[in-house]
Amino acid sequence: MKLCWKAAGLSMGLLWGLGLFVATLLSVYTGYLEAQLGFLVGAYPWYEISVAGAFIGLVEGFIDGFVGAALLVAIYNAICGCCCNKDCKKK
Repeated sequence: MKLCWKAAGLSMGLLWGLGLFVATLLSVYTGYLEAQLGFLVGAYPWYEISVAGAFIGLVEGFIDGFVGAALLVAIYNAICGCCCNKDCKKK
């Protein structure tokens, strides 16, 4: 069974982008998760722990989640295409 890379990309992009957005706003107003989000400051070039950084994190997180999930599904579909056919099941 092949998976749709667009659906997986959109799902993971929205999940990661919105999660990063909410976590950043939570950190700005309460200080919660500040140390954990500090690691992402080095990973995402324009991200920072601020209200503006929450919106930047939303975009960068969406792109990161979309590309990561799309690549994962493409690899899965490539493997499934060569191993999940009738010839493999006969052996």
